[in-house]
Amino acid sequence: MLDFIPKIPLADWVNTAVERIQDTFEFIFDPIKEDFGGFVESTAEWLSQIPPILVIIIVALMTFFVSGKKFGLSIFAIVGLWFVYNQELWEQLMYTFTLVVFASLISIIIGIPAGIWMSKSKWAQAIITPILDFMQTMPAFVYLIPAVVFFGIGMVPGIFASVVFATPPVVRFTNLGIRQVSAELVEAADAFGTTGSQKLFKVELPMARKTIMAGVNQTVMLALSMVVIASMIGSPGLGDEVLTALQRSQEGPGFVAGLGIVILAIIIDRVSQNLNKG
Repeated sequence: MLDFIPKIPLADWVNTAVERIQDTFEFIFDPIKEDFGGFVESTAEWLSQIPPILVIIIVALMTFFVSGKKFGLSIFAIVGLWFVYNQELWEQLMYTFTLVVFASLISIIIGIPAGIWMSKSKWAQAIITPILDFMQTMPAFVYLIPAVVFFGIGMVPGIFASVVFATPPVVRFTNLGIRQVSAELVEAADAFGTTGSQKLFKVELPMARKTIMAGVNQTVMLALSMVVIASMIGSPGLGDEVLTALQRSQEGPGFVAGLGIVILAIIIDRVSQNLNKG
């Protein structure tokens, strides 16, 4: 019945738009791919050269103090990181950690200001909300296509795809946290003649800290969940080990590499949760 409606050439429009963006902003994409990509690779290589025992000790001490001087998380970190080293996956762990750190930092740098803007402007909320919906509901594999087109193969496109996938939670939680600040506190700040920036940094952000940190936690976890998908476009690390094992139908190596990702995820999650309790 609907054959009389011509097919909308949306795919062609998207191809044309991507090609134009690539050609127009090539002067931006190339330096990011070369300079930023080189910096990320150098960081991962530098971390890999640190003696594993030193890293394990530092993480154990950090988790001990962050958890309120409890030994449970520290023992888990020591045993878990030693297991990764024992399985000869230490270098891959450092590459995965580097990808997650850079993707999370970029997401937070973009997300918190965007969330603040949403909380202050109805127009911004009306515009950004559907964009966040799109970012969260679009299959993560789709992000790999423009990532490869713009940045080629390697760590940079993996970080790009992870940022797109992981940014929405910190934006939404920042917006929610600021909007939930008590109206009485805001009115009191206004009564004392505070400026907009003073009210934001001395009242609203401190009161919304726990909610914002919950969003940061979710963003980091989502960035970590992208490591296997990012390995499909050349991002090294534990995700690449999982992908290789999948391609070769090697259950054992795939399980071990996946367990390494789980160990890293638990350590990062518990550390961020304990920081939020402070």
